[in-house]
Order: sequence, then C-alpha cells, then structure tokens
Amino acid sequence: MRVMHGRPTHGVGRNVGRKIMGTLGAVALAAGLLSACGDGQEPPADTAATSSPSPEESTRSQDPGAEEPEASPSEPSAEASGDGADEGTGDGASDDADDGTAAPDDAEGDAGDAGDVEGKNDGKRDDGSSEGDDGESDGKGENDDKGSKDEEPEKPDYIELGEDSDRVGKLQQRLKDLGYFVTSVDNAYGAETQQAVFALQKAGGLYRDGVVGDATQKAADDGLVPQAQTSSGKVLEIDIDRQLVLAVENGKVVKVINASSGNGETYEAQGTTYTAYTPRGSFAVYREVNAMHSSTLELGDMWRPKFFTGGIAVHGSSSVPAFPASHGCVRVSNSAMDWIWDTWGAPSGTPVVVY
Repeated sequence: MRVMHGRPTHGVGRNVGRKIMGTLGAVALAAGLLSACGDGQEPPADTAATSSPSPEESTRSQDPGAEEPEASPSEPSAEASGDGADEGTGDGASDDADDGTAAPDDAEGDAGDAGDVEGKNDGKRDDGSSEGDDGESDGKGENDDKGSKDEEPEKPDYIELGEDSDRVGKLQQRLKDLGYFVTSVDNAYGAETQQAVFALQKAGGLYRDGVVGDATQKAADDGLVPQAQTSSGKVLEIDIDRQLVLAVENGKVVKVINASSGNGETYEAQGTTYTAYTPRGSFAVYREVNAMHSSTLELGDMWRPKFFTGGIAVHGSSSVPAFPASHGCVRVSNSAMDWIWDTWGAPSGTPVVVY
C-alpha cells in the first residue's frame, strides 16, 4: 500500500465514522511510519504505545547521560555549552530517525482524526516548536546560564607554603628589606620563606604557623624587627624565649634568623642521662668545624657548627621547626649557617649572648 503525504490510498475518506477510523487510522499510521523510516523493519505491534514516547522518555532512551547531574559552575563554560548543544541536537536527530517524525504534516492531520493518542503524540514529535523543542531550549538555557557563571575561585586572604604568586614575591622582598633571612625573591613560598615568616611571627609574639594572615601581614607592613640587647661590636645574639638568632653590629640587627634550641626534655646518650637545655649567658665562639660534624654523643649531624660553650653550638640543620626541638644546640637552616660562615663571618672569639 503506497502513502502519499501520509494519506492512505485505499479509499477510506476522512468522512468515515470515528468508530471505524479508530482502528483503520492506527493501521494507516503504522504503515506510514514504516515507509518514512525506510529501514525495512516492521514497527512495533502496539504502535500507539511504542512509537510515540514523550520527549522526556525519548531523551532518556537516546542519551544515556541525560540523567547525570548537569555541569557544575566550576567547569569551563565552553564545555557546559557544548554539553547543552550535544544533548539538544543529538536527541532531536535520534527521535526523527526512530519515531518516523519525518512524515509530512498531512499524515499527522489524518492520523489525528483516527484517535487522540496518535494525534497528540505525533503532534509532539512533528511540531518542532512544541514540547520537544521546548525541552531542548530549556536544556541549552540552563547549561549556558551555568557556564556564564564559570569563574576562577578567588585566592584566599592568607598566604601559605606552596603558593606561587606576585604577592609572595612582595612578601619576600619586604621580609628581606627588614633583615629577615631571605636569599631570593622568586614569588615561590618555599621552605626558606617559611623560615622567615616563622621568625617574623616569633618577633611579633604571633601564632607560629607560617601562614600569613592579617596579623602577620600587618607585622610585615609595620616593619616589625626585634631589638638588639647589645650595643657595640659584632655579636651573635640568641633569644631563647622567642627562638631567634640575631646577627648584631653595634646595636643594630642586620639579620633575623629562625632558630630552635633545647626542648627541656631528658634523654639518654651512651648510658648517661642529659637534659636538652640551652644555657643562658655571655659566651664566645671557641671552636668551629667547617664541615658536616657528627655528634660525639651520637645524637646526629651538625652542619658547620660554631661551638660557644661545652658541646653546645650554633649549627645548620635540615629541620628547624617553630618550637624548641634540639638536644641543647641552637639549630638554624643550612643556608642561614652558610651565610653566618661565608658572609657575616663570626670567627672564633665572636661574642655569643644567650638570653
């Protein structure tokens, strides 16, 4: 049986009673769909139930990802709009191929006379401006709206270890200008910058976490620097309370270095019990080792130590926390110890004042 514009050619007119058309119209519609698809497959037996899914059901069946959550605002906007386009145009093409919606409008009108089910479903599929297209437009609109909100997250108000930015470089330069031990301004918040921030926080009596928040930034902006306790000569001052080493020249602090001294705990070494104590008083460098030196008590290695009393020395270490942690020596970073040796000097006889 041949269909011309969706109208059956067997002679049944539109004036036939609706009781007869209820059956013949469904048969005509099935035949029309078979001809329009052109795939040589028979349509389902229950055409009214299977050939006319609602746009929402069609979207689920054709797009496996349709039920997945929509793109979040943090995803790139181009990706969001792309998803919307794929979802809309993909579903529309699939519906046309599977449901035979390429059939002309006359078929819709004649089949509509045959029964409400066929007429309504065909109208939704064929009338591109009704329910199907509204779904596509809504999908694109939502995705485009979300995509327009795509923005990079704002940087936190604080600066901490691991950040690489211009504001880190400004902080490094400020600390260096104030005399805190910083050798390079490279915009990268690494271990050396953290040591300098520890020292600044200690000088200001702030919480020693290495995080530059409002209080720490204000201390830097205000030019906070600890005051020397000596007034003449070249002196290495060690502030036990604030855990700092100061390089002082004629009463002026030229370098502020983070330090870690004895933690006050007891420990055993070679069968003897000791207390991790850093004595206070006035001393002088009496011995120095320009190399990695192993403790005679087998307590670890010291980088380029300068001894000032007994077995107590200022020395470099790879671990200099913001709190007392040593067996009694005064730890500074290896690079800070190199500066003391190679730039500032502190040869044997240099006064060491511990308070």
